[in-house]
Amino acid sequence: MIFIVVKFKVKDEHAENFPELVREFTEATRAEPGNLWFDWSRSVEDPNEYVLVEAFKDDAAEAHVKSDHFKKAMQEQPQYLQETPRIISRQIDGEGWDQMGEMTVA
Repeated sequence: MIFIVVKFKVKDEHAENFPELVREFTEATRAEPGNLWFDWSRSVEDPNEYVLVEAFKDDAAEAHVKSDHFKKAMQEQPQYLQETPRIISRQIDGEGWDQMGEMTVA
């Protein structure tokens, strides 16, 4: 699978409503064939930082970046951001989350 983590530094005036600003993009991406997950989180240390954790089946990532909703998001989202997002994108073995081996919850 293709595993991607992206950090977005959002401008102060958009920090509270950023999830709503990206809702259309989020919903369209989650509906794509081959999307495994597309989950936003907010930093507990920096209220202006959002982290996107996403994954696609190996053959689905290319279709994602060529989709109309991706192209639209790449044009619209910069106005809400302080800087260019930072990304880690890797192809890894697996099809989902594994349980953590160092901890067991009964």
